[in-house]
Amino acid sequence: MSFVFPPSPVVSVPVLGQPERFPVHRIYCVGRNYEEHAKEMGFTGREPPFFFLKPTDSLVVVEAGQTGTMPYPSLTQNLHHEIELVVAIGKGGRNISAADSIQHIYGYAVGLDMTRRDLQNEMKKQGRPWCIGKAFDHSGPIGPITPIGQTNDINNAEISLQVNGADRQRSTISKLIWNVAETIEHLSAAWELQAGDLIYTGTPEGVAAVVKGDVLVGSVAGLTPLKVSIV
Repeated sequence: MSFVFPPSPVVSVPVLGQPERFPVHRIYCVGRNYEEHAKEMGFTGREPPFFFLKPTDSLVVVEAGQTGTMPYPSLTQNLHHEIELVVAIGKGGRNISAADSIQHIYGYAVGLDMTRRDLQNEMKKQGRPWCIGKAFDHSGPIGPITPIGQTNDINNAEISLQVNGADRQRSTISKLIWNVAETIEHLSAAWELQAGDLIYTGTPEGVAAVVKGDVLVGSVAGLTPLKVSIV
């Protein structure tokens, strides 16, 4: 097979303790999946889950022990951090039940859903898609994937983000409105999940702006921390 120009390389994420890497297929994100974050965005209650996507090449892949760099994006004056647990799918399927979801999980990672909040809010006002606020270049920093057999009870893990050493976000995965198993059930009813899919599961309260020079350190207990510098 020949191409009119060389195809882009496969986007992949390192796997903790293994030479093989995790090839990425799609990136799904869950919106407003912590109650307190929903409230700070002006919403209340347990609404049905909803999803948006990021391009695969929006990832900023950060190796263990390294500091990734994210360029401050164009068109915005209000770049927000959103720390998230990322679920890596190792076995695809459609209409996966919550009870069977664990069979489809390869592992977990720490991720950031960076958001051009001013652009997102403007799109909301106009009733237009959020893509310009969520799916821009370098909007998805992610650390190494820890295989599921090497993790503790992820559903009760603490999740946090520090900016320049100061706490910005802190919660527990148990406070997800739709937990990991339920999210997979809902998501696989809308799309056929594939091995290589990543699911950004939502962010807790405390989202706020960052500027050039800020250093972000995101953590989920039991996983490799994610460190990113805004440049």
